[in-house]
Amino acid sequence: MGPQEQALRGGAEIIVATPGRLLDHMQRGYVDFGGLEILVLDEGDRMLDMGFLPDVRRIVSRLPRQRQTMLFSATMPPEIVKLARDFLREPKMVHVAAETVAAVGVSHLAIDAPGAQKAGILKALLDDKTMRSVLVFTRTKHRANRVTEDLQDFGVAAGVIHGNKSQSQRVQALEGFRSGRHRVLVATDIAARGVDVEGVSHVVNFDVPHEPETYVHRVGRTARAQRRGDAITLVSGEEEDDLRRIERLLGEEIPRTRMPGWDYNRPPPTSGGGRGPDRRASGERRGPPRSRGPRDRDRSGPRHDDSGRRRRPPPRRY
Repeated sequence: MGPQEQALRGGAEIIVATPGRLLDHMQRGYVDFGGLEILVLDEGDRMLDMGFLPDVRRIVSRLPRQRQTMLFSATMPPEIVKLARDFLREPKMVHVAAETVAAVGVSHLAIDAPGAQKAGILKALLDDKTMRSVLVFTRTKHRANRVTEDLQDFGVAAGVIHGNKSQSQRVQALEGFRSGRHRVLVATDIAARGVDVEGVSHVVNFDVPHEPETYVHRVGRTARAQRRGDAITLVSGEEEDDLRRIERLLGEEIPRTRMPGWDYNRPPPTSGGGRGPDRRASGERRGPPRSRGPRDRDRSGPRHDDSGRRRRPPPRRY
């Protein structure tokens, strides 16, 4: 705080800051925005994902009303659209053409993967030791946590980054991946922005992205510095249309296959079943359910059925 305080007291024409730290300086009286002319909000969707919007609103409420405001965002979810309406007056929307060409040197492959079997198929892929440094993408933070937990249950060294992780947790996971301590890094698209790791051998799309341009950004994490890399996409029946849109953007058909040696006829996960490969591959965690206290029992009902037999835990679903 000391060097920043001195710099602010000395005056500045441009201040670049994170919302939390800037709000801290404002509360301490280190900055005076009476003469502010321009406010720039960069990476709006990432600030949304990381929970910064309340701080942004508090900051803006203390700024002069007569100013020019610019908002930049790679995507425009409803919350960002509302933010723009609240902060901007008669704004002009500028769309920048998205990158449409995948990185040179990337080999593309799509694997049939029913949703309930994706975790097991991912583990089977990782049995290939040539997949030495793997970046796995999911659509949501919740899914990223689930996939990471399943991989760790399978004995795979995996880290995770997403907007609900603290800065120190994200740095620790990223450093673990860079150093090779984590063979796999699971990430959401927004949290992975700015992540620059050399030597990523494979990118795995656990979820097919809805936006074709997102696919291009994901697979661009491999095949850097004139190296080759592999992009593998796990495709369920519900994601066929998303895959076709990606192929239209790329201007080519992505080779399609089924997982060699994988039993696609295995029964879907149920509330029963003992330990074993089938149960684990469906996405359930190993081991007994956690011990629960009275409050848990009140929420979930009795732990035994009418016959007196112990109820089995519900399956994990993706």
